Amino acid sequence: MSDFYNLEAKTPGGQPLPMEQYRGKVILIANTATRCGLTPQLKGLEKLHNTFKDQGLNVIGFPCNQFAWQEPLSNKKMEEICFNKHQVTFQLTEKVNVNGRNTHPIYKFLKNAKKEFFMSLIRWNFTKFLIDQEGNVIKRYAPRVLPKTIENDIQSLLKSNT
Repeated sequence: MSDFYNLEAKTPGGQPLPMEQYRGKVILIANTATRCGLTPQLKGLEKLHNTFKDQGLNVIGFPCNQFAWQEPLSNKKMEEICFNKHQVTFQLTEKVNVNGRNTHPIYKFLKNAKKEFFMSLIRWNFTKFLIDQEGNVIKRYAPRVLPKTIENDIQSLLKSNT
């Protein structure tokens, strides 16, 4: 059993978001920001969410303000912008730290599972992690990797569960 399912985040409104609810599902996690040059990836993440949610994919965005202060909005305003401007319907969390002393426990888990070039630091917004149906981190994707290029990896995991 994966320790991933023992972890919990919070929604932008502060409600608990236990990872246990995603047991048996494929999960794509990304640290997001609404004022980043990579913010158009929100539309790509949304497309993956809409294409594969009925097959068992869950996309979760973890907003983060640690990279050039590109997510300065309150949790409520950030959620509104994501929905109204970027049409995001996948799950968002409250803003978190992905690096440093106050790294969110989910990011500690993700970074420990998939270190990049012997380093665990998240280098920028839109670093993505693909997690299988058993809570194992399968792959880490660099920020510039577009969501559409992850599609084959998602399909492979979804097929492995059928």
